[in-house]
Amino acid sequence: MGKKILVIGCGGVASVAIQKIAERSDVFDEMRILSRTVSKCDAVKKLIEDKGTSISISTGHVDADDEDELVGAIRAFNPDVVLNVALPYQDLTIMDACLECGADYVDTANYEPENTDDPEWRDIYEKRCKEKGFSAYFDYSWQWAYFDSFKEAGLTALLGTGFDPGVTSVFTAYAKKHYFDTIDTVDILDCNGGDHGYAFATNFNPEINLREVSAPGSYWEDGHWIETRPMEIKREYDFPEVGKKDMYLLHHEEIEALGKNFPEIKRIRFFMTFGQSYLDHMRCLGDVGMLSTEPVEFEGHKIVPIQFLKTLLPDPATLGERTVGKTNIGCIINGKKDGRDRSIYIYNVCDHQECYKEVGSQAISYTTGVPAMVGASLVADGTWKKPGVFTTDQFDPDPYMDLLTKYGLPWTVAENPAQVD
Repeated sequence: MGKKILVIGCGGVASVAIQKIAERSDVFDEMRILSRTVSKCDAVKKLIEDKGTSISISTGHVDADDEDELVGAIRAFNPDVVLNVALPYQDLTIMDACLECGADYVDTANYEPENTDDPEWRDIYEKRCKEKGFSAYFDYSWQWAYFDSFKEAGLTALLGTGFDPGVTSVFTAYAKKHYFDTIDTVDILDCNGGDHGYAFATNFNPEINLREVSAPGSYWEDGHWIETRPMEIKREYDFPEVGKKDMYLLHHEEIEALGKNFPEIKRIRFFMTFGQSYLDHMRCLGDVGMLSTEPVEFEGHKIVPIQFLKTLLPDPATLGERTVGKTNIGCIINGKKDGRDRSIYIYNVCDHQECYKEVGSQAISYTTGVPAMVGASLVADGTWKKPGVFTTDQFDPDPYMDLLTKYGLPWTVAENPAQVD
C-alpha cells in the first residue's frame, strides 16, 4: 500500500519537491499540500495534474506558526510523513505537531528564531556562543533536544535534507564508506555561477539568506570552533563546468553535524561564492541598518528592516526564467585509504535553464527540492526509518546517492583535485 505525505509550504523549493514527489508513485499514493497561500498550492497541483500523475493530490490552508492548527491538519490527513518546506522559524512547531499526531518529520534546514531579540531565546543563544564558540543564529541543539521524544514515540525526524545541508553530508558519508578508512579534512564548496540580470537579488528567502551571509564565519578544527569576521576568509577556486570564482568562508549547519558524527575529521570548512556586486550591495545595506532584525519605529509603526527589504527584492521564485549558468556544489575530502593519502572531489553540476525547463525553477531551488523528496521518500518507505532525530550523514548513503542520480542530480567523483589552501 502506498504512503501518504503532507507537504507544509509552497515556495520555490517546495514547488520542486512537490513536483518530484509526484513522480514517486512507487512510494506515495496521496499527497496533501498546505500553506498560508492556498492559491500557490492549487497552482502547483494543476501544474502536476496537467503533466499527469497517478498520485492523488489535495490542497489546503495552514498557519505553520499555530500548533493547534497544524495538529488539526495533520490528524485530518493522517500522513505517514510530514515534509516541512516552510521556514526554519517553524521547525519546532511542526516537530511538536508531528509528535502529537504520530507522524515522521523531514525538513531541509535547521531551526532559527524569527525574533532574535526574544529574551528567553537570547539567554540560551548567548550561553551557547560562549560554550561552543560560534555565534550563528541557527544550530542543531534545538532540534537534537527532541531525540528522546521521537525515539520514545517510535518516530523518525530527518533534519536538513536539502543540498547543503543534506547532500553534502551524504557525500561525506559516501566517501567514508567507499573511498576512505579515515577522513582528515572536508571542504564544502557551494558555487552558484548563475546570472539573473538583477543588480541585487537572493536565490532563496532573502531574510534567511542575508542573515546567513552577514554573520560571522566559523569552521571546525581539532575538536573546536574557530570564528572569523564576516567574509574575512576569501579564496578563488576553478570549478568544473563553471570556471574561476571568488568564494568566502561561512558558518554552516552541516559542519556541526559532521563534526559530531565524524569525530576523526580534523577540519571542516564551508565556502560559498559571491560576486562583487552582491557583496557591495550587502555591505551598503548593512552599513545603513537594512539587515537588522531589530524593530524600528517608522511613521508610528514598528517594522523590521530586513523584512521590509525583503518586500523590495525580487521574489526568488521568479528568478528561474531569467537565470542562466550553472551551479557546482560538492566536497573536497582528504584522508587515508590502506595507509596511503587520498583526495577526492565529489560534486554535482546543475544547469539553471535545464531546471527551469523541467520544473519552472532555477537551480538553487532544484538542488534543494530534489533532496527534500529523496529524504522524505527514504523515511516513508522504511529505508531510512529509525526512531530518533538524525541528520543525513547518519544513514547508509547508497540509496540516497542512487536516487539523486535517478531524479536529476547526478554526481561526479574526481581523484586528486586542486585543494583550497
